[in-house]
Amino acid sequence: MLTTQIIRTTLRVPAPEGEPGDGAAAARQLDAALLRIGFKCSRELLEHLSGLRPETVIDTAVRVLAAVREAVGDHVAHNVYFRDFPANVPDTVEFWLDCLSRALTDPADEGVDGRRLLTAGGIDLLALPSYGRYQHSWSDLLAAHDDLVPSVKDRVSVLHLGRPLPEEAHARYLALAASPVPLNDEDLRLLETLAAYCVDAEQPRTVPVRENRALVNRVRLTHDRPLLVDTVTDVLRLACALSGGDVTLAEPTRFRSLARRDRRALLAALDRVVGAAPAKLADVNRFADRWKRLGESLHPHEHPRLPHAQEVFAVARGDRRVRSLAARVELALADGGPDRALPLLVQAPGMLVRALDRLLRLSAPERADAVVAALADTVGQVSGRVLLAAREHLTNRALPGTARLFVNRTGRAWTVPDGRPPLDRAVVDRVNRVLDDEIARRLPAYDLVLVDPAVRTAALPRSGKAVPGGFGVLPRGSVTSVDGRHLRFFVHWTQQRSDTDFDLSVLLLNDDFQYGGQVSWTSLSGYGAVHSGDIVEAPAPEGATEMIDLDLSRVPARYVVPQVNVYSGEGFDQVAESFFGYMTRDGEQEGLPFEPRTVRVRSDLRGSGQVVLPLVFARDASGVWTARWTHLVLSGEPRFNRVEGNRVSTALLARSILEREYLTVGHLADLMRRNGAEVASPAGRGPRGRTAYVGLERPEDLPDGVDVFTPDRWSALVPE
Repeated sequence: MLTTQIIRTTLRVPAPEGEPGDGAAAARQLDAALLRIGFKCSRELLEHLSGLRPETVIDTAVRVLAAVREAVGDHVAHNVYFRDFPANVPDTVEFWLDCLSRALTDPADEGVDGRRLLTAGGIDLLALPSYGRYQHSWSDLLAAHDDLVPSVKDRVSVLHLGRPLPEEAHARYLALAASPVPLNDEDLRLLETLAAYCVDAEQPRTVPVRENRALVNRVRLTHDRPLLVDTVTDVLRLACALSGGDVTLAEPTRFRSLARRDRRALLAALDRVVGAAPAKLADVNRFADRWKRLGESLHPHEHPRLPHAQEVFAVARGDRRVRSLAARVELALADGGPDRALPLLVQAPGMLVRALDRLLRLSAPERADAVVAALADTVGQVSGRVLLAAREHLTNRALPGTARLFVNRTGRAWTVPDGRPPLDRAVVDRVNRVLDDEIARRLPAYDLVLVDPAVRTAALPRSGKAVPGGFGVLPRGSVTSVDGRHLRFFVHWTQQRSDTDFDLSVLLLNDDFQYGGQVSWTSLSGYGAVHSGDIVEAPAPEGATEMIDLDLSRVPARYVVPQVNVYSGEGFDQVAESFFGYMTRDGEQEGLPFEPRTVRVRSDLRGSGQVVLPLVFARDASGVWTARWTHLVLSGEPRFNRVEGNRVSTALLARSILEREYLTVGHLADLMRRNGAEVASPAGRGPRGRTAYVGLERPEDLPDGVDVFTPDRWSALVPE
């Protein structure tokens, strides 16, 4: 399992160990099998496998193939309702009439009660026996399609040789634990597995993200290692982890009865933190109710030798009052404005940076100098992630906005009208220079930075929380080019306990983001698009798949917004499995509806909402299509969500994402010039001195000694 996870997330195969032998034939067979899925072995990997016994290579091949097939979604059979899709898909009304006619006249459906099909408002389509359920087997689908004709534009991703599993696992553990940005759910699970696997190995110098620290601390507590805590909230997060709760603290946790050893360790940690810095008691106010619930489990009164820990619960109960710095800042702003608040904010530089927009709005133009000066004096004490967030935010505040986009940690999104006046451009430029100077100062120094042009428009990963696991998935706001004449979207899901109907749809928007049409189960074709047919249940183990094929040369819209709606049954967080993705086809490529070598993206579907908007496709004035990642989740309705019902909110969100300027990987690479680096395209360039490569995938011919930053390591570029 650990080997599979490393292969999926890094495209590195931990070097298998075994007796020497002649495994060349088995290695070539693995390479041939990989090519059919859109992967290949690097030269180093092939050479390593060729020197092992054949049985060792075969065992490795089984794990490698399973990992990459799951990565692109090829681990399931993608059957579709219309066997000949994308050909021979009927008109929508014609199809429904045919289903109704078969239900009432087909001898095979003699047991159908026609009255049961009628509802108060008309005909219940979902009750038609031939509607929404596969009418042919996977074998029938295979027989109906010719082999895929290869294209030079088909994806080929290279698998590289890694180090032995213990070394590869340890390196991945250090990278995840020391990540300066929050991790997504898949990486959080891997981090906890690796923390236990590497508990006796060298530990990271620091674990900056608090929720990551909570998971590491749970493992450390289990193995009787010192805890990494320096705030009272660190202890609260650990208590949540021990109770199987939410370490992000977004949702309340029902605390379990803890072992006496664990209770003692938590209280001792609290006592150390408060004893060293009593001002940290102010942090208790934010989660006072949870501290009171935790106190019922920890029994702090039984530990009189830990008086500082008891103070935490006194504050939570209200027996002791400690005013937080944030409250004092609010009072100062209300009483005297920025001039009164600035002396307080310089005591907490991170809070100062987060309040820059508000301070600049409240300050007269001639008083902006004081804000900029305070920032320049304290910026060196602020985390890099906060600096990057402020840099991106202020860049978008020099122009009047039509709407403000809000996205929480789980991707739930909403917009409100933006009534804030734009900030003065000259002031914003001055602030951004201070931020850029500090960010550049913290970046690693290289002689040469080779930047793949494809990543210059990729957004910096300031948080992985709303970025799902998968293949080819990039942070929100990233822009990627679209190769191929045809796009084919797909969604696959497997229900867990009850019949579940997910619906794949496409919303079309014109130049000013007004409605331009849709293709879904209620409108099977049009606008250059064809739907594969509605499936209304997805029992294990096969699950269900829906697809939409688009001929980009025939799409009249400016923007194409694919979405997945929960129509009925289980939600995205309840099903056994669900994922979205898209393929690209070149010219008249045919083949099966799902061909893994044409898959460009596979993204897990997760979230508590009922509608997911993974990305938006846009066509520029010259007719070139690009994709921008959105990772947005809409709350939707409890049941019966359809593209027709959310087209207004979807258009607002799409516009907010597309009109926003995101801080990119290219911007960060360019800042490295300030440290003396030459930044260039990789074409025709070899390494020189200390060299870094920044790209979507590691090139096969890249020499040893080059620091490689692919998407799984982009967070390492974010300065601490």
